Formats: sequence, C-alpha cells, structure tokens
Amino acid sequence: MFSLDATDSMSSARAGCMVLPHGMVETPVFMPVGTQGSVKTLHPAELEELGAQIILGNTYHLWLRPGHALIREMGGLHRFSSWRKPLLTDSGGFQVWSLGKLRKIREEGVHFQNHLDGSKMLLTPELSMEIQAALGADIAMLFDECPPYPSTEAYAAASLALTTRWARRCKDWISAHDPRCGAGRQFHFGIVQGSVYADLREQSARALVDLDFDGYAIGGVSVGEPESEMFRAIENAVPFLPHDKPRYAMGLGTPPQLLEMIARGVDLFDCVMPTRLARHGVAFTLDGPLHIKNLAHANDPRPLCESAHPHVAGFSRAYLRHLFRAGEILALRLLSFHNLHFFLRLVAGAREAIVAGTFSDYKDSFIRRYTRPPFP
Repeated sequence: MFSLDATDSMSSARAGCMVLPHGMVETPVFMPVGTQGSVKTLHPAELEELGAQIILGNTYHLWLRPGHALIREMGGLHRFSSWRKPLLTDSGGFQVWSLGKLRKIREEGVHFQNHLDGSKMLLTPELSMEIQAALGADIAMLFDECPPYPSTEAYAAASLALTTRWARRCKDWISAHDPRCGAGRQFHFGIVQGSVYADLREQSARALVDLDFDGYAIGGVSVGEPESEMFRAIENAVPFLPHDKPRYAMGLGTPPQLLEMIARGVDLFDCVMPTRLARHGVAFTLDGPLHIKNLAHANDPRPLCESAHPHVAGFSRAYLRHLFRAGEILALRLLSFHNLHFFLRLVAGAREAIVAGTFSDYKDSFIRRYTRPPFP
C-alpha cells in the first residue's frame, strides 16, 4: 500500500506513494475537505484540475444526511459524488467531540443529540466502520475519542484506554466483514491519542501498531493547544510509528504548520481552512494571508498575488473585493479555488524538494517570507 521514494537528510521529511483502490497518491499530500460529499463551491473536475489526489468525506454528516444506506444503494460515495479518485472518511469521533454538552461518552459508544433535529442517537465503533464501509472510502479511520484541551493526565489516560478498546473493536469488525472498496479492500488507519502527555502518546502509538493497521494518524491536535504543544504531540508519536506505513496529522493547519509537520515525518493532511477562510474573504499568498475585503484593495488593479492560478490571476483585487461586497457567489468560488491551489502546490512543492534534496531550504525560505512583517 505504501512505499518510500525519498527521505530528507536534514529532517524526517519523506516522499512516498500510496496505492489505493481508486488510484495512486503521492505523499506528502493535502486532502481538501468535502464534509457533505462536496468540497464547498467547487466541481469535482475543478479539484482534479487543481491536482487534488484524494479528498476527505465526513462520516458523521453523511450518516445523518442523506444516510449511508442510500449512498450504498447509489453505488458508494465515489459514484454518488462523481469523484473518481481516492477518498478518505473520518470516523465521526471529532464531530461528536465538537457537540460538547449534546453528547455522553460511554463504553458502548457515544450517545448524542442529532444537531439537525435533536433526536437521540448512538455512534459505536462498529457502526462507524459499517458506515464507512457503506460509503466505500479507500481509507477509513478508526472510531476514537478526542480529548479536549486542556485535559488532566488522568482524563487523558482514561480517554486513551477507551480509544484503544474501541480500536480493538474496530479491528474485530474489520476482520469479520472484510470491507471492500472498488476492486480492492478498504484500508484502515488507527488514531494516536494522548493529549499533551508524551508517555501517553507513546503508549497509544505502540498499542495501535500492535494491532497492525494500514496507517496511523495523530489525533487530538489543533484543538486549542499552543502550536508548540501541537508540534510536540507529533514528535511524541512519530518515533513509535512504522517507517513503512503512512502517517496522517488530522485537521491541520496553516501553511507553515504543514511544512513543519512534513519536516517531522508526516505524510497526509486535511484542513477546512482554505475553503472556510475563502468564504470570509481571506486569500493565502506567499506573503501571508490577504484580506481582500479591506478598503485598501478598493482601487487596486493588481492581481491577487504572484502565485495565483491563471483562473484567478486575470481578476484584479478591486474586482474581487467588489464581488464580496456585492454578495456574488463567484467571489467564494474564486477564493476557494485559489486557496486550494495554494495549499496543494505548497505540499506538492515540498515533495519535489524532498526528492531533489532541497527540502530544508524550501521550508525555511517559505516560512521566512510568509511570516515576515509587512512593509510599512
């Protein structure tokens, strides 16, 4: 499933390749988020044009609406959404975590209120795997509990123990049902938890490796902790994960964070940031975020930035600002397209630099420019 093509001599960065039922994915890779089976405002053909190799679907939301049974009847999420390339689905654990007071965590699973109609529901490890099998994802994530930040060490340890027991139940379900995806089998990733505690991260990683999954994610990051703790969580988990299997940092992050995670040996990323901030008028550029709705751009004839995709580069900043002020949908589409292009090219460029042996220079020069103070 996974092979290494190159490694960086000055960091833990690596370039690899995953062979999945719906195609090959070169890593490091950024996965656009298609929560409802759609990356907001963009057509699947546009995602392919941008170079997206794999996208993420949301198990929780697709279970509630339109339902995994319907999607299975329609031929799976690939056919239902007209996406031809690989798909990864999350387990629903993070979404249930985000419900806060609407959910109760028990040994059997998580009881919660449906955020759409308030009805009482129960999501278990077995049901999460069943839903993801019905969706037909190339990669399915194990059901886990994501502890909040901050968490006491006692809570994080109890949460980790529960996540490990749930992982064993997921493994048992997978062994009993052998879920398929297209012409091959479905792959499954365990999720390392443990909050900010190094010994718990190691314990979690070792327990999951003993269960022998196809890949491993580092979860419970970007949940409100300082950036230094985020990096430390990765550093406390990666050394205990196999070199010959992919590693996935869930729900990350800013452009500099992606490069820092790649330097720490992470292969896969997803984040809603490119499309979410685009809908608020924020464009990512080599010189940092640009807020197109600011008055400073009202009469600006320049293109968005030097790295803009040709589909966006033909429009002035003044025009893009006008679109947002006028409430035109084209504004959301153009900035979403641009931001995903930026993220996908950033990570693809990191791969090229790893192969060429220049990753450290690539990372340092990008971060130095991206984070430098604006000119007065």
